[in-house]
Amino acid sequence: MRIVLDAMGGDHAPQATVHGAVWAARDFGLEVQLVGQPDVIARELDRHDRRGLSLPIIPAEQVIRMDERPAAAARARANSSMAVGMQMLRRGETDAFVTVGHTGGGLAAALLYLGRIPGIKRPAVGTLYPTLGANRYCYVIDIGANADCRPEYLYQFALMGSIYVQRMMGIEQPRVGILTNGEEEGKGNRLVLDTLPLLKRGPFHFIGSVEGKDVPAGIADVVVTDGFSGNVFIKTSEGVARLLIDSIKEGMRRYPLARLGALLMKPALEAAARKLDYREFGGAALLGVDGVVVIGHGRSDAYAVRNAIRRAAQTVEYDVVGAIKRGLGTIQHEQRTVGHESNYQSEAIATT
Repeated sequence: MRIVLDAMGGDHAPQATVHGAVWAARDFGLEVQLVGQPDVIARELDRHDRRGLSLPIIPAEQVIRMDERPAAAARARANSSMAVGMQMLRRGETDAFVTVGHTGGGLAAALLYLGRIPGIKRPAVGTLYPTLGANRYCYVIDIGANADCRPEYLYQFALMGSIYVQRMMGIEQPRVGILTNGEEEGKGNRLVLDTLPLLKRGPFHFIGSVEGKDVPAGIADVVVTDGFSGNVFIKTSEGVARLLIDSIKEGMRRYPLARLGALLMKPALEAAARKLDYREFGGAALLGVDGVVVIGHGRSDAYAVRNAIRRAAQTVEYDVVGAIKRGLGTIQHEQRTVGHESNYQSEAIATT
C-alpha cells in the first residue's frame, strides 16, 4: 500500500513528519511517499536508518502556511506539498493522503483536486473519542470542517459516521445520537430540532439526543454535530484531559505518600493517559471527499504522524470511501422507488 505524506506540514516538520514516515514504513510495511522540498526531506532522511524501506521523495517546492487563507492558498499554490499529494491521489499514484499541516488547507485542497463523493453536500472531519470501558471509543463528527450547517448536512454526517464505525470499529449497528443541550424531546436549537425528523427516518440506528456529559459514558457510538459545536466540544475535552493529568502529577509532587501510591497504580495511570492521548489516533479521516484523506494535529510529533499513516492505511483497507458511495446509492435508489421522501431528506441525498 502507498501512502503519500505532506512532509512539509505541521509545527514540527520536517523532523516529525520524516521520522514518523520512517517509523510507519518500518512497522507497517508501507511505501510512504514524502512530498515536499526534496533537499530538505533528503537531509532529514539521512538522519535515519531506512535500509529496506520504501520512502520515495516527491518534489513540491511550495508550502501552504498556517497563517494563509486556505481556499486562496490551495488555488494559488498548485505546486504545494498538499496540492501535489492530492493530485497523486486523484491520478491513482497513491492510495491515501496524510497531512498534519493546515486543516483548512487540507480541506480546500481535497475539494479542489478530489471533489466530493457524488451526493455528498459537505465533507466532514470525525475523530475517535474515549468512553468508559477498556479500549472503548465513540466517533464524533463533525469536529471543525463546517461551522455553519443545515439539517441535510447533519443527516449525511450521521450516515457517513455510521458507515465509518461499521467498517473501522466492527460495530454491526452503531448507535447514532445528536449532540444537544438535553435528552428530552424538543430540546435544542433550530438546527437540532429541524434535523431530528431526518435522523429518525435515516438508514441507521438513531437513539435520539445526547448531552455532552453523556458522550464519555458511551451511550452512543456515533455523535453527530455541526463543526462549530463539535470543535468546541473536542477542544474543551482535550483541555480537561490535560488538566486532570497535570493535576495528578502536581499532587504527586506535593505529597510524598502519593508517589508511593502512584508507583502501585503506574500501569493503570499509563493506560488512562494513552487512552486520552490524541497521538494514539494520529489523525481524523475527512469523510465525503472522493479519496482517503487523513488530517492530524498541527502539533503532531513523530509518533502521532506514524499513527496518522496507520489510520489512513486502515481506512483504505476497510474501503470506507467505497462503502459511503454504496450507502448513498442504496438510499437514492430506495427513495426513487418509493417516490415520497420528505423535502429535507430529498435535499440530503440529492446529487450535486
